Amino acid sequence: MATPATQTAAPGGNEPDVRRHELANFLRSRRERITPEQVGLVRGRRRRTPGLRREEVAQLSAVGVTWYTWLEQARDIQVSPQVLDALARALLLDRSERSHLFSLAGAIDPAPGTDCPHLTTALRTMLRQLEPIPACVQNSRYDILAHNRTYGRLLCDMDAVAPEDRNVMLLAYTNEQWRASVMDTAEVTRFITAKFRAAMAEHLAEPAWKELLGRLEAASPEFRENWARHEVVGVGSRSKVFRNAWVGLLRVETTDLWLGPSAGPRLVSYAPRDAETRERLERLQELVREAEAAED
Repeated sequence: MATPATQTAAPGGNEPDVRRHELANFLRSRRERITPEQVGLVRGRRRRTPGLRREEVAQLSAVGVTWYTWLEQARDIQVSPQVLDALARALLLDRSERSHLFSLAGAIDPAPGTDCPHLTTALRTMLRQLEPIPACVQNSRYDILAHNRTYGRLLCDMDAVAPEDRNVMLLAYTNEQWRASVMDTAEVTRFITAKFRAAMAEHLAEPAWKELLGRLEAASPEFRENWARHEVVGVGSRSKVFRNAWVGLLRVETTDLWLGPSAGPRLVSYAPRDAETRERLERLQELVREAEAAED
């Protein structure tokens, strides 16, 4: 539990304010009870913070440090179910704590099952140890649930993407940096739309899928055109070429490793196809480390 000295005082009489302060105190208490070792992080010699630092929670849940700090300061900001889900996983909340988190935030818990797995310490460690090979965890809806640092700079600056927009379909159709990194945008978007249609066949009545489809149709005439083709294709390994904004041309081979049922969550990796790409991915890893060091 958080100590009284670290709690945020809640004003009286205003229910939204009270909820925000309760949420802030709850998040802080959950953060302070977790050790770095529990989530696969290294404990530094000069650590004074009990539990995790705010920036570590932000990193684990793939949200901005400033945004998460505001959340713990009980500021009046919107929190999507996707972000709450990411925070619940990062803070290792059990079922009751997760329910409490969503209740305080005034949000409906989508109660994900196999489609949004608990990201274990072992899985997070695997993502980090794959570096410099870019890798991420996606669910069947192509939401990016977690990623390592090189994936965070593979196609765009993932830190600059709002958590609720971290979806391969949305990025492929609406993020200009992502689209500029793809060599043949028209072919790629048509291909992933066919994969998305095949995956959606098992989720036609689910609100989250219908919401994503609505966003895509509203945002992109190109998507509407591709969607009208009714093309379908399965998931599989594929060679790809990216024009990375930081290190140049990257030739990779994608591999999907399922973490559960074959239609559910999977780990997607991008292995280099040649020595030059390997060297450039190593350079990309160095650039990310340098950027992180500059922020400390």
